[in-house]
Amino acid sequence: MASHKKAKLYQRYPAASILTYNGSTVLHFLLGGIGIALGYSFSAWVGYLFGALYLVLALAEMYVMMPLAVCPNCVYYRMSEAVCIAGLNVISRKIARAGDARDFPKRAQGILCPNNLYLVSLIVPLVAMLPALVANFSFLLLALFLAVLGLLMFRFFVIFPKLACLHCHAKFKCPQAGAMGVRNL
Repeated sequence: MASHKKAKLYQRYPAASILTYNGSTVLHFLLGGIGIALGYSFSAWVGYLFGALYLVLALAEMYVMMPLAVCPNCVYYRMSEAVCIAGLNVISRKIARAGDARDFPKRAQGILCPNNLYLVSLIVPLVAMLPALVANFSFLLLALFLAVLGLLMFRFFVIFPKLACLHCHAKFKCPQAGAMGVRNL
């Protein structure tokens, strides 16, 4: 019978993991915003407006709303010297009061819950670029679409299951970790 070694839980994620997580997130949002702007460039102000609006809303959702709404309820908020995969618990401690750890699973409840808004911020540029590819095709726009799609797949198949959720102290309460099946790993 083979024994299974449990994944190490990080109190402080390695700097390389934090950089990979945040770098891929910002790159996803940036390339998505550029893709939207370029895809709708037949009306420059519309393209730039929607590209910039997407970028601002996506960054605000991730780096403002999460530290205000989700992080105060997370175990990493309460752990001394802890740094989560995104480092948002550090920001959250500076801008928000501690929440209730029992409320952490609520991050996935309701249509406009933080989990859904996060997913929307990742998917919107792909959905927006599809009609733009038909109406205003260019190889650059196609490359941006494929890059954003690749970053989304990288997040779902590498970052979440192997770098982030697998090693997270919150995985025992997090609905996302439960859905990925990493709680017992």
